[in-house]
Amino acid sequence: MVQRTVTVGSASGLHARPAAIFVKAAAAQPVRVRAIVDGKKPANAASMLAVLALGATQGTTVTLEADDDAAGAGRQAVDELAQLLARDLDAEPGDG
Repeated sequence: MVQRTVTVGSASGLHARPAAIFVKAAAAQPVRVRAIVDGKKPANAASMLAVLALGATQGTTVTLEADDDAAGAGRQAVDELAQLLARDLDAEPGDG
């Protein structure tokens, strides 16, 4: 299992537009990624409702985890999604 902890960078946290961008990127990954916020049930990162239910605001620490394989798909997925979460997606044009 691969894990990476990151701090949410978006001004609105994982709500509305930033959550949609994150979920879209998670759904495109070849492995299932889980997002974990202390005190909450792990969320399927590819589920909009599950991600919104985390209630992650700007500055919230989120742990991303995925099973890895010989090709490193889990590590690559977690790294890509962690980089996305750390950015302020509210301030960026386009869909991420």
